[in-house]
Amino acid sequence: MHYLAVDIGASSGRHILGEYTNGKLTLKEIYRFSNGFEKKDGKLIWNVDELFKNIVAGIKECGKLGVVPYSVGIDTWGVDYALLDKDGNLIDEVYSYRDDRTAKSMLEVDKVVSFDETYKITGIQRAQYNTIYQLYADKMSGKLDKAETMLSIPDYLHYLLSGVKKNEYTHASTSGLLDAKTGDWSFELIDKLGYPRKIFGKLYKPGEVVGNLKEEIAKEVGFNTKVVFPPSHDTASAVVAVPAIEGQPLYISSGTWSLLGTELNEPITNKQAFEFNATNEGGYAGAIRFLRNITGMWTIQSVKRELNGKYSYDDLMNLAIECKSTGSIIDLNDDRFLAPDSMIEAIKGYCAEKGLVVPQTIGEIMDVIYRSLATIYRDTIVMTEKVTGKTFDVLNIVGGGSKDGYLNKLTKEYIGKKVMAGPTEGTAVGNLLVQAISSGEIKDLKEARIVVKNSFDVVEV
Repeated sequence: MHYLAVDIGASSGRHILGEYTNGKLTLKEIYRFSNGFEKKDGKLIWNVDELFKNIVAGIKECGKLGVVPYSVGIDTWGVDYALLDKDGNLIDEVYSYRDDRTAKSMLEVDKVVSFDETYKITGIQRAQYNTIYQLYADKMSGKLDKAETMLSIPDYLHYLLSGVKKNEYTHASTSGLLDAKTGDWSFELIDKLGYPRKIFGKLYKPGEVVGNLKEEIAKEVGFNTKVVFPPSHDTASAVVAVPAIEGQPLYISSGTWSLLGTELNEPITNKQAFEFNATNEGGYAGAIRFLRNITGMWTIQSVKRELNGKYSYDDLMNLAIECKSTGSIIDLNDDRFLAPDSMIEAIKGYCAEKGLVVPQTIGEIMDVIYRSLATIYRDTIVMTEKVTGKTFDVLNIVGGGSKDGYLNKLTKEYIGKKVMAGPTEGTAVGNLLVQAISSGEIKDLKEARIVVKNSFDVVEV
């Protein structure tokens, strides 16, 4: 059977048609479109109308190919959401997590409930873009008074396709408002913060059916099909595609963000995990994704965009390889790198402020980025092993960033472990596999990971 994954990242989206036959999954990219937040009246927002137009246009491509997929599912980045009124319409623009409105609201939340208290409940790392802080900004602006429903970005896009409002668990788990142990909303925390209970809907697990395409959408694309929840947080989908057969894998889902961690059966919310600022997010089939959110290819994407396309990604990589290293290592998770007007100047400014050698050439800038990424990978793995009490021999890198051979090589050098790279379309693969499990074609997660190993080139670095 065929399945359609709509995988939307912070910089682009793609429709990947998957066919499962004879124990193998084959992929065909049938549509691709650009994405990115827009600046409007000083606010950083997502153009969700344009996103949805592209989603429908991509689904139409199936009809042109004469293929009716068994189901379709959408995954996106985490934490962002849409607020709907009683008529099911947007109350306001849909903000990007990179907007700075949360800097103040985070401090206000701290006055109501301390971070160590929220961490014991949610197990979610402290980051100013988390939903818990975004909603407080909405509360202070009065928007929550008009809200009847909160849907994550993929929940909202699924709603536009199907007309059905449902909240998917893995994406909700990134919000900082779930009880990590029960896997449900923490109404204790929600009540303390004064958020209306009514906007937090029942949570559905990945693999559950949302509904069918709305009549008008089916008419437009030329067929009807099921809308099925994949793990709608893109990292949760990507982790499904980690090609580990036995045991719990150590992985990096490498894209705009680098999500580095492992799978656990239970969350860890003790003092050690708190001090590590680890996050416990929901995964497929009840797994806990114990990880750190690390600013990943965003810095490289930003430099490339700032240089107006003068260099390709390979050009930038080669400039880093060829230059003499400054030796400067920066904290890429510093808030100044979240959405700077100039990433290049932000990096130079950080180095100057910290007394490091200031990079001057583009090659030196790229060297700082690459070596800083490898350093934070190494340090994060050391702490992951310490907090979990586990030792890992192999690191699996999945997602678009796994194509960066130089970063893979540096990572292997810095961490001193075996490194496996691939599949590059990890998020779409995981999305498709869960749809195939939902249909009954694939038995379970263990079988799905065998399918990954049999279907895709996974290479040792």
